[in-house]
Amino acid sequence: MWVDVLSGLALVTGLAFFVAGTVGLIRFPDIYTRLHALTKADTLGLGFVSLAIALQSPSIFVALKVMLVWAVALAAGATACNLIAQYADRSGLRPWERGEP
Repeated sequence: MWVDVLSGLALVTGLAFFVAGTVGLIRFPDIYTRLHALTKADTLGLGFVSLAIALQSPSIFVALKVMLVWAVALAAGATACNLIAQYADRSGLRPWERGEP
């Protein structure tokens, strides 16, 4: 019973982080702030969803595999974000400053 409640809370928390990342992607003014919002929120969201799945898994081996998938997604997200930001910087995209349209 308590595992179901805990995994449900983790799932709802993960969903909230995914929604926050999506809102940041839509609302923030430039690529750098959008990348920051999206990678941070989605990493936490996926972590909570992975925790919910791991709590419901039939064995510890399956739970460890789920957490390994999260760790790989964590590394891939950070790497992709870094590459996109470097490309944007090299392309001459300047960071947003207050007062700009």
